Amino acid sequence: MAKSQQLAVQQKKEVESKEEKTVPARYYLPNTDIFETDDALTLVMEVPGVEKKDISVQLENNVLRIEGRIDFSKYDGLEPVYSEYNIGHYARAFTLSEKIDQDGIGAELADGILTLTLRKAKKALPKRIVIN
Repeated sequence: MAKSQQLAVQQKKEVESKEEKTVPARYYLPNTDIFETDDALTLVMEVPGVEKKDISVQLENNVLRIEGRIDFSKYDGLEPVYSEYNIGHYARAFTLSEKIDQDGIGAELADGILTLTLRKAKKALPKRIVIN
């Protein structure tokens, strides 16, 4: 029997600060879905309110860091009647294995959704063995 699925509002999780920040602000973990195909991993990340110029995707020492900064001036003078999420910056990090081609990472931002494509390294791709 199929299990019934219902949509539910998820509460944002605040990132525990492990690094010192120079600007006091809250950082949240963006909701992220990860999909795998034969040749790549796709990360789909929610970053509402973040513009392309305010997002940073960096790779250093096998760690992929994503940071999205909100322009708080857009919210000046607004008093929400009802609010389901807090306003704040986004930050997330993923440690990559050697199975990811670090030169083949692509990123797109559209309508508050950041899509990262992490191509698999040639050595990680499935191989077909020809039978003689």
